[in-house]
Amino acid sequence: MDFIKKNLGFIVVLILGIIPLYSLLHPGLPLTHDGQDHVARIANFYQSLSEGNLVPRWAANLDWGYGHPILMFLYPFSSYTASFFHLLGFSFVDSLKIIFGLGFVLSGVFMYLWIRNMLGEKEAIFASILYMFAPYRFVDLYVRGAIGEHMAFIFPPLICYFLLKLVSKRSYWNLLGATISIAFLVLSHNALLIMFLPFIIFYGTYLIFTNKKESKRLIVDYLTALVIGFGLSAFFIVPAFLEGKYTLRDIVTGSETLTRFVTLAQVIYSPWNYGQSGTFSVQLGIAEWISFLAFPFVIYKLKKNKDNLYLYIFTLVYLVGSIFIMLPESAFIWKTITTLQKFQFPWRFLSSAVFGVAILGGYLIFVVNKKISGWVLIVLSLIAVLATVTYWVPKAYLYKPETFYTSIYNGTTDTGESAPIWSIRFMEKKADAPAEVIDGAANIKNLSRTSTKHEYEIKAKYRSRIRENTLYFPGWKVYIDGKNYEGIQFQDPNNRGLITYYVLPGKHVVSVVFQNTRIRTISNLVSVLSVILLFVLYFVYNSNIFVKKKK
Repeated sequence: MDFIKKNLGFIVVLILGIIPLYSLLHPGLPLTHDGQDHVARIANFYQSLSEGNLVPRWAANLDWGYGHPILMFLYPFSSYTASFFHLLGFSFVDSLKIIFGLGFVLSGVFMYLWIRNMLGEKEAIFASILYMFAPYRFVDLYVRGAIGEHMAFIFPPLICYFLLKLVSKRSYWNLLGATISIAFLVLSHNALLIMFLPFIIFYGTYLIFTNKKESKRLIVDYLTALVIGFGLSAFFIVPAFLEGKYTLRDIVTGSETLTRFVTLAQVIYSPWNYGQSGTFSVQLGIAEWISFLAFPFVIYKLKKNKDNLYLYIFTLVYLVGSIFIMLPESAFIWKTITTLQKFQFPWRFLSSAVFGVAILGGYLIFVVNKKISGWVLIVLSLIAVLATVTYWVPKAYLYKPETFYTSIYNGTTDTGESAPIWSIRFMEKKADAPAEVIDGAANIKNLSRTSTKHEYEIKAKYRSRIRENTLYFPGWKVYIDGKNYEGIQFQDPNNRGLITYYVLPGKHVVSVVFQNTRIRTISNLVSVLSVILLFVLYFVYNSNIFVKKKK
C-alpha cells in the first residue's frame, strides 16, 4: 500500500496512457496515411542492418526495387527501435505497433517525472494528461501514422528532467541521461528537433540564471550534454543536412509549404476525420485551450514568484509563437527563413504547441488554491480525456503478409522529396532484371546481392554498355575486376538517374557497391569519438575531480 500511495500519480499516468492504445491490440495494421510505408521502410532498414550495416542508408527494395536513399534522411530512431523488437521475434507490423504504444506512454511518463520535480504531483499528472490527450497526438497515432513525430514527443520532457536533475546533483548518470535524450531527439525527427530546441536551450539558460551558485558548473554540464548529444547523432544529422542537396527536397517542399497554412478557427476547433493534410483536425483541444486562456489568472498568481513567472511567460510566448506560425499571417516568416519550408506542413507546429500548453496546464494547477486544486485537476482531466474518446480508433485495419513489406515495394515511403535530383520523382514499374545490356552483346550472371553490394559475372562479346537498375546516389561505385571504374553515368535522359557503365570484351567480375562518402565517414567518426568521450567522462565524473573536499 505504501508503494501505491507513494507512486499513485505515476500509476495514474501509466494507466491513462495505456487505455487509448487498445486499438493497437487489434489484428492487422491500423490504416493510416503513412503506416504501411513505415513498415516497408523499417523492413528495408532491418534488412540492411542484418547484413552488417550498422548505419543503414540505402533501402534496396523501395521504389519498385530500384532502391532509394530515404534511410539517410528520415529519422532512424524509430527504425532502430522497431528492428530491436523484430529481432525479438515480432512481425514488422507488430514491432511498429509496439513502438507506437511505447512512444505514447513514455511521453506521458517523462512529462510527469519532469513536472513533478519542478512543480509537484498534481501539476505533473495534469501536464501529462494534456500532453498525451491533445487531439493532435491521436492524429499522429491513428490518422497520419507519423511514427517519427510520435516518438519525438518522448524526449523534450526527458531532456528537461535531466537538466533539472543536474541542478541538484552533478552526476554522470544525469549527464548521460541528458546527452542520450538529446541524441535521441535528433534521431527521432529532423523538424521537431528544430521546434523543440528553442525551449530546451531557454530552459537550460533559465536554470543557470536561477541557480547562480552552480551557474559555472551547469554551463559546463549543459554544453557537454549538448555537444556530445549532437556528436552521437552526427552519423545521421550531418549527412542528412549536407547531402540533402542531391535530392528533390527543396523542389518538392518549397512550393508546397506555403499552401498548407491553417486558420485560427481550425486550431480552436475542427471536427475529427481521417482525411489527408488540410482536412484532418488541427484543434489544440478543449482542456488545452482552458489551460491557455487562464494565463491572466496564472500570471497574477505568480507575480511574487519571479523565477516561475519568467518560465511561464516564456512558455506562453513559445505557445503563441507555435500557433502563429501555423497561420497564413506568418507567411512572411516562412518566405524569409526558407529553411522552415523543409518542414512541408506549418501545422506540424502543433507538436510544440502541445508541449507548451501541457506546461501551462501544470502551472494552472500550481497556482490554484490547494483546497480546490484536486477538484480542478479531476474536472479538467476528465474534459481532456473524455473529449478524445472517439479519437482512439483508426479508420480501419490492413491485413497483408509479411512478404508484402520485405519484398519489392512500389513506393518510396515519402512524397518523393528524398529522390535523387537527377532521377524522376517516382519510378513507374519494376525492372526486368537487376542489370541489363543496353548496348552491345553480353551475358550477365548474378553472383550475389545485398542491399549495398551487387556482384555479377559479365561475359561481353565486344564493348558493351550495362545498366544497373539501381538509382545512383553519391557513394555508389562500380568495380570491374577489382578496379574502380571512373566512368559511371547516371544522367542519360534514356536511363534517367540509373547507373550505367561499359565493359570491354571478355569475362569480368563486376561489383556495384554503395560506400560512404567523405562526409558520411567523418560523421561516423564523430559519433564514434562521442561514444568514446562518454566512456572517458564516466571515469572523470566518478573521480574526485568534481567532489568538493569536506572540511
